[in-house]
Amino acid sequence: MMFADRVDAGRRLAEALAIYRQRHPVVLALPRGGVPVAAEVAQALGAPLDLLLVRKIGLPWQRELAIGAVVDGADPLVVRNEAIIAHAQVSEAAFQRACREEMAEIERRKTRYLGGRARAPLAGRVVIVVDDGIATGATMRAALRAIRQRGPSRLVLAVPVAAADSLSELRPEVDDIVCLDTPEPFRAIGCFYRDFSQVSDEEVIAALERFPTGVPSDGG
Repeated sequence: MMFADRVDAGRRLAEALAIYRQRHPVVLALPRGGVPVAAEVAQALGAPLDLLLVRKIGLPWQRELAIGAVVDGADPLVVRNEAIIAHAQVSEAAFQRACREEMAEIERRKTRYLGGRARAPLAGRVVIVVDDGIATGATMRAALRAIRQRGPSRLVLAVPVAAADSLSELRPEVDDIVCLDTPEPFRAIGCFYRDFSQVSDEEVIAALERFPTGVPSDGG
């Protein structure tokens, strides 16, 4: 399956999530790539849109390889990939240094994107977590565990495309998964989008302005 861009992917994903419209869900996007996808879902479901601020903690000399992830919150959640940490012989000091760098980026994004914006309440709600795709799933796993701690009545993972093995590993973390395609071989998320341009901070802010927290959209 090929998507024109993230907006196209979001509209198609929203169709698959239509059963949740009557359950008044909250849609959470992983910035930045997940925001245009999630905005289309929120629009279609008449749902509030909020951000799930999570950062992959990369191997210091190979940033794309996750040694863990950190999720924003009053008490930030850190998930460690002990197997890679041990294999790569990453010292505790190096791990903590990389963790602090990513927490600083979360704080920057929180200030830039959210400012004084109220956050959507999640306890007792159906929560739909949206990204533009899943490759390894390390960052998403941390995000889902953090949301589970906030007491949603149902936790749903929704993505246009994902690696099948990563999706299987994430299944125990959620109550439902909606994924439009799990192609093999997977390669990279961007391979399944004709336009996979980087999403800017300004685009994230503009999307959030369309959906004041806690105020449903008209779904039109």
